[in-house]
Amino acid sequence: MSVDTISSDDLRAAMVDALIADHAGKGLTMRPDVEAALRVVPRHLFTPDVPPEEAYRADHSVITKRDGDETVSSVSAPWLIAEMLGQAADALGGGFAGRRVLEIGSGGYNASLLRELVGASGSVTTVDIDPDVTERASACLAAAGYRDVTVRCADAEQPIGPGGSFDVIVVTAGAWDVPAAWTSQLVEGGVLVVPLRTFGMTRSWALRRTGGRLISSSQRLCGFVSMRGAGAHEMRYVDIADGVHLRLDEGQQVDADAVGGLLAQLRVQAWAGVSLPPRTILADLDLWLAARVMDGGERFVVLTAQQEAIDADVVAPAWRFGTPAVLHEGTLCYRSALRWSDDLFDLGACGHGPDAAAATERMVEQMRAWLDAGSPPPVLHILPAMTPDGDLPAGTVLDKRHSRIVLTFTSIPA
Repeated sequence: MSVDTISSDDLRAAMVDALIADHAGKGLTMRPDVEAALRVVPRHLFTPDVPPEEAYRADHSVITKRDGDETVSSVSAPWLIAEMLGQAADALGGGFAGRRVLEIGSGGYNASLLRELVGASGSVTTVDIDPDVTERASACLAAAGYRDVTVRCADAEQPIGPGGSFDVIVVTAGAWDVPAAWTSQLVEGGVLVVPLRTFGMTRSWALRRTGGRLISSSQRLCGFVSMRGAGAHEMRYVDIADGVHLRLDEGQQVDADAVGGLLAQLRVQAWAGVSLPPRTILADLDLWLAARVMDGGERFVVLTAQQEAIDADVVAPAWRFGTPAVLHEGTLCYRSALRWSDDLFDLGACGHGPDAAAATERMVEQMRAWLDAGSPPPVLHILPAMTPDGDLPAGTVLDKRHSRIVLTFTSIPA
C-alpha cells in the first residue's frame, strides 16, 4: 500500500470523525449506514484537481466547473452531503437498502455514496444537464470502481427515461420549484430531498409523496449551485447601500430609488428580551417571520451584505448571506445580529425609516410568538399548480411555476 493511499485513508477517517462531531454539535446523530459509506468511498478520486487535504475537509465544497465567474458544478461539502443522506434515510424509515435512487445534479461522489447505501439489490441513476459534468462523473465513478451507476445527460425538468419510478430522488442543485416530473417519478411513499428556495431562502427539505402531494418531514439550512436548464430561476438584487442588497426571489417589486437612502436614516434597535441557548434553530424562525410578514400583507425580502459593510456598521444583520427583512410604507426592518450574554443570546431587529420603532417592535413580537409556540419547525406541503384554494391546507401559500407551496407551523405545547 502506497504512502498516498495511507494518507488518504487517514484523511478520510479524520473527515468522518469531524462529521460525527458536527452532527453531535447540532443535536443530530449520524446513521451507521451513512457513516459506513463515508468511511469507504475515496472522495479524493472525485476531486483529482485538488490535494487530498482539501478534498477531505469536512466543511469544504470543491468547485469542478466555472462559467466565467459563476460556479456551475461542484462536489458538495461533506457535512451537507451527510446531512441530506441522513434526511433521506430517516424519511424512508427503513433506510436505503434495496432502493431505486435518482440523483439530479452529478458530481460522482454523492452517487457513489448512494451506491454503497442501496447495496447489491438497489440501483442509482445520476443525471446532469451538462455533458462535461456527466463525462467527468462517469470517469471518476469508474476510477473509484463504481461502474454500475447509470449516468445520464438530460434536463431533469422532464422525466428521466420511459416509465422510470424511484423510491428516492436526491437533488444536489439549488431549485426554485418542484416540477411535476419529480413527483410523478416517485413511488407512493417515496422521498424527495431537494435544496428548495422559498421566500428567497434555501433549505434542504425531505418530502414524502402522499398521493399527488409532497409533505416535508425535515429541513436543513444549506446552499447549492443553482439549477440550470428549464428549471432555472434567476434571483434579482436591489442595491440599498454600498455592499448591501435586497434579494428578490418571489416576484417582489421594489423601487430602487425609493429604498436607496433608507440605511442613511437613523437606525432603531429593538430586543425580544429573551435568553436562548446556542442550539436554538434560528433557520426555523426565519421561515416563521417570512410567513407572518406575508400573511400580514407586507413585503418580505432578504437582506444580504458584504463583510465590509458590516464592519463599517452600515448594517448589523443576523447573517450576511441572507437575513429576513420587511419593507412597508417606506420603512425597512430586518432581524439583527444576536446580543450575547455569557452562553445565552437575545433576538433583535433593526429598522430604518419613518415607522422604524413600530416595525422593529412588530418583528420582535413575532419572534416572541415563535418562542411562545414552542419554537415549532416548519412543515412544507407541495401540491400541483392548479390545486384549488379549497384543497390547500391552512398556511402561507407561495405560488410557483409548477406548484403551490404551503408553509405551516404546528405549535408545540410547553
